[in-house]
Amino acid sequence: MKTALIQTDIIWENPIENTRVLEDKINSIVEDVDLIILPEMFTSGFTMHPNLVAETMNGVTISWLQNIAKSKNCAITGSLVITENGNFYNRMVFVFPNGEIQHYDKKHLFTLAGEDKIYTSGNEKVIVNYNDWKICLQVCYDLRFPVFSRNTENYDMVIYVASWPKVRTNAWDILLKARAVENLSYAIGVNRIGTDNNNLEYIGHSQIIDELGNFIIEPTEKEGVFIATLDKNKMLETRNKLNFLNDKDTFSLI
Repeated sequence: MKTALIQTDIIWENPIENTRVLEDKINSIVEDVDLIILPEMFTSGFTMHPNLVAETMNGVTISWLQNIAKSKNCAITGSLVITENGNFYNRMVFVFPNGEIQHYDKKHLFTLAGEDKIYTSGNEKVIVNYNDWKICLQVCYDLRFPVFSRNTENYDMVIYVASWPKVRTNAWDILLKARAVENLSYAIGVNRIGTDNNNLEYIGHSQIIDELGNFIIEPTEKEGVFIATLDKNKMLETRNKLNFLNDKDTFSLI
């Protein structure tokens, strides 16, 4: 699967300008890709003022994502602020090339920033099936909770979209590699760069790691679009040879 990671600055609480900037970056992709990944809250930055930026699933940004997916004939994913039934969600949407959508609502809300006081937590793990790949959707703080991402579904790829600040970059790098190795799958992290209105600095370190902990795309602090082709058969050969997942613990989430 040819996958494009978009590492970009995000203009604070400005969905129109952010989608314009992102569209320019997406249009710079001249080769065919299967999947484009955007950061967490790509229309606004990691805001605790959802009333200023929230949209519905029939809103402008969802339509924009569907148009991108159809015009590029690829899937596109990232999270944004969605309002539904009187609640706000940090929702990761996965838009298929035909415009159909699946979504995952962030389960582990970041209490240090008060996200749990403002947003509603999701309660379901979501695996999407796309181009014969099983893809696990996760958002930022979920990365710290390995039980939730444990590969009990034999997924092929886990994606973390994030607003992960510079001060904890070392943890980001360590945990992404751990998720790849312990789950014998590709692990992808897409993080923003720049400084937000809370004076938090972000340096990206977006990356792709294979099932053995090797970099397919190495972490970088540069803004840009980074593309790599992932080999599912190679990953499955490793998984079948090592068989570590067959020895995993059995548990249920309550």
